[in-house]
Amino acid sequence: MLAIGLVLNTLGIGLFCWAIFALAVYALPFFVALSIGMTAFQSGAGIIGALLLGTGGGALTLVLGQVAFAVTRSSALRIAIATAFAVPAAVAGYHVVFALSQIGVPSLAWREVFACVGAVCIGVTSWTRLMVLAKTGPFGPAGLVENPS
Repeated sequence: MLAIGLVLNTLGIGLFCWAIFALAVYALPFFVALSIGMTAFQSGAGIIGALLLGTGGGALTLVLGQVAFAVTRSSALRIAIATAFAVPAAVAGYHVVFALSQIGVPSLAWREVFACVGAVCIGVTSWTRLMVLAKTGPFGPAGLVENPS
């Protein structure tokens, strides 16, 4: 019974870590959706209206960010867009790692160190997932050869 518990705990922690890294790109749209939903609810839109507005705002943020990233040719603008998506992911990563480190790390200083390292890792992962889509060469028609031999 103990062996099954250890295996299931290990699989659960591994699944949780995979989910954190896989969903890190969606931290900015989630924060936008949550902010819009809470504002709509507090202004009297009701639960259904707040859910619809929040979901629409988050989806619009994600789509506009991906389209802006794909359309722009400037690497500086792409870096700025990827950074805008990576900073909320790093903040979320900091808080997740800090909360998880409270389970097994008694020292507050080491918890902060682990949380900062986790924030950097998750932020860089989010930034890298967006930057991988960037094409390094100039955009042009495919299949054209500049200097045929």
